[in-house]
Amino acid sequence: MAPFLHGKAGVITSPDGAISFMGSINETRAAWAHNYELVWEDTSPEGVAWVQAEFDELWAQGKPLPDAVVKEIGRLANRREVEIVAFHDDPVGIAPAALAETPIYRDGEALQPWQRAFVVQFMRHRETYGRARMLLADEVGVGKTLSLAASALVSVLLGDGPVLILVPSTLLEQWQIELLDRLGMPVARWHSTRKCWIDPSGRMIKSGGVQDIARCPYAVGLVSTGLIVHGIDRHGQPKHGTETEHLLRRRFGMVILDEAHKARGSEPMGSNERTPNNLLKFLLRIAPQTRHLLLSMATPIQTSESDLWDLLHGLNQDAEFVLGNAFSQWQRPDRVLPFLKGERKVADLREGWQLLTNPLPPTGSDDLLADIRAMLDMGEREWITNRYPSDMDNRVVTLKAEMELTAERGGLGYFQRDNPLLRHVVLRKRRDLERLGLLPSLPVDIHPTNDLPGPSHLFDGLSLYTSSGFDAALEAVDAFTKAYARRDKPAGFMKNLLLQRLCSSQAAAIATAKALIGDEELDDDIQEALEERTFDARAEERRHLRAVVAALTDRPDPKLRAVQYFLDEHRSGPRSWRKMGCIVFSQYYETASWIAQALSAAASDKAVALYAGAGRSRLIVGGVATSIERNQIKKLVAERDIRLVVATDAACEGLNLQTLGTLINVDLPWNPARLEQRIGRIKRFGQTRDRVDMANLTYAGTVDEKVYRVLSERLRKSSDVFGTLPETIDADWIDDIETLEERLRAFTVPRRRFDAFELKYSTDLISQDDWATASEVIARSDIETLLGTAWTTRP
Repeated sequence: MAPFLHGKAGVITSPDGAISFMGSINETRAAWAHNYELVWEDTSPEGVAWVQAEFDELWAQGKPLPDAVVKEIGRLANRREVEIVAFHDDPVGIAPAALAETPIYRDGEALQPWQRAFVVQFMRHRETYGRARMLLADEVGVGKTLSLAASALVSVLLGDGPVLILVPSTLLEQWQIELLDRLGMPVARWHSTRKCWIDPSGRMIKSGGVQDIARCPYAVGLVSTGLIVHGIDRHGQPKHGTETEHLLRRRFGMVILDEAHKARGSEPMGSNERTPNNLLKFLLRIAPQTRHLLLSMATPIQTSESDLWDLLHGLNQDAEFVLGNAFSQWQRPDRVLPFLKGERKVADLREGWQLLTNPLPPTGSDDLLADIRAMLDMGEREWITNRYPSDMDNRVVTLKAEMELTAERGGLGYFQRDNPLLRHVVLRKRRDLERLGLLPSLPVDIHPTNDLPGPSHLFDGLSLYTSSGFDAALEAVDAFTKAYARRDKPAGFMKNLLLQRLCSSQAAAIATAKALIGDEELDDDIQEALEERTFDARAEERRHLRAVVAALTDRPDPKLRAVQYFLDEHRSGPRSWRKMGCIVFSQYYETASWIAQALSAAASDKAVALYAGAGRSRLIVGGVATSIERNQIKKLVAERDIRLVVATDAACEGLNLQTLGTLINVDLPWNPARLEQRIGRIKRFGQTRDRVDMANLTYAGTVDEKVYRVLSERLRKSSDVFGTLPETIDADWIDDIETLEERLRAFTVPRRRFDAFELKYSTDLISQDDWATASEVIARSDIETLLGTAWTTRP
């Protein structure tokens, strides 16, 4: 401790000698003019020496400021607010100016190098082509959401127009939370059953009905992809009076489609033509009506390369710089894949000419492309020519083109080194990012496994023993589904709705059954899952739903006992999971709320944090819950004041919990990407453990058990041409366990990779983050004004 609290001391040295002083004086005009201040002065050598000795002693006790603090002080010293209009003619600097003071940077974090690189690539596409057409295919868990959202922010600030983001209904709230919490972007989400927009605080905005989907009150609107699918008829036309029809009537500055792998075609028996599904039909129609189109998924190839071309065709609508015109070889994967895979090389200029010129790549720094454009009198934004090599009257350029097209470099042919896929598909592999030191290589120990099953008094191998009541509930769910199918043939979604909640927890199953009976209000998750369908249970259906409630009410849930086992009895080294810090995940709020309350009641002296969606986060001590903001939970965890967090998937993005070393999944999402995101909450820079632990809880005899038995052996063995595991597991895969294994095996059998992706995207990263130190910034009020600008009523 210093010997004074507020006083100041110093020594002033001049040619005439030294003088020391001490006092409480403040260096302000008001201090001198209006306040009583005391200043002590001493010119004696003894006084000067004493003050100098005091200073030296205190200085020796000081600690160097962290580099981040020094840089931030320097940034603030030079900080200057600039008008957005300053970037319209030179947009390069708008990204750091817009993002430098967003929450992710002010909380001491940053966009990762590959995320910043994607934003820069978007800006390059915008500048080069006048519009962006990009497929973001980064592996699961590396943060595609922020890459897309930051690009959307830049697009809005540059005045490109309204942004429509299409995501699965279960991720709508997650996107809304992450955009606000991480990038300070207030956006609205459309509620498909209430037919209104929901603001960032979770409040409904008064609506005039379905048509208001085309009048979002914010610049960025989130809409469910399921809603879009149900709005397309079998002819590919929007159904009259649906949200889809109203969205297709207007134009957008940007459209983002998340989990775009669901937009794909199929080949009916006996046909060689691919038939697009409803989401792909919508994509093909909306593409010409937006300036920028960004697609996102981790697995562009689901079953064959044709899946990828389905999406590329979507990008190519009204943008022939992607795949060229109808005569382009690039429209036919069977013709170009041999060149892409290196199975076939270009023999001469004649063979490679159409591949090169339909579409012709942008010039960039390529002298050959510049020469070809000059010889053929093509402008910088002309992409297709009907002319031939013989039309070039410069023999040197012709020979140069032939040499370039036929030569190999690094073992790669020309069209492996440069092709439409490399230009419009952005792919970063986790293992490459780990190799570059950009992601931590942190092993995850999974519990239980076939080699190390759970304790026999709780686990039947990999899954938990269940009671006769649980088995009765399963039978009641099956009976309900059969009864419902008699009046609505596509009843599978309702069965999955109930099964997934029953597989999550008994509490979630009870709440869902009561809501479907009509005893309680349907929660947002169920309403979103139902999409436009209405549900009014009939007598037989209500009887089966009540049987579910009766079978589970007042029955102990084995998942609570399993969570307590892993927290306090299981050991990973000398310490328990609770002491190492643990996060418990569920995809449903009812399960998360139940487990948090139960854990708090069982250990009344320990605080439990419930990290959930807007207005639903709680701090629970001794069973008593108090509302708390999500940022406060983050702070308490970072300072190690809380060692146990229960969270929903809706809120997991942006939750950095490297001070915790273990994770428990109370339920298993049918979505490997979601599992990666959960693991990513603790598998981060700053994690003090050299390995982390993850427990997965499933009930014996359920769908979840089947999924986990297959997934548990494959989570760490994954590689294919593009992605790793599928982004989601389709429900129909699970009906037959052999089908599920076959589907997953197709993703996990190693294949030949497009090495050019690794070459390009491991070197095209922005490693130095000068965005964090940007001193020229856009005023927060200006950003909020533009983000709060409603879509115009005119399309």
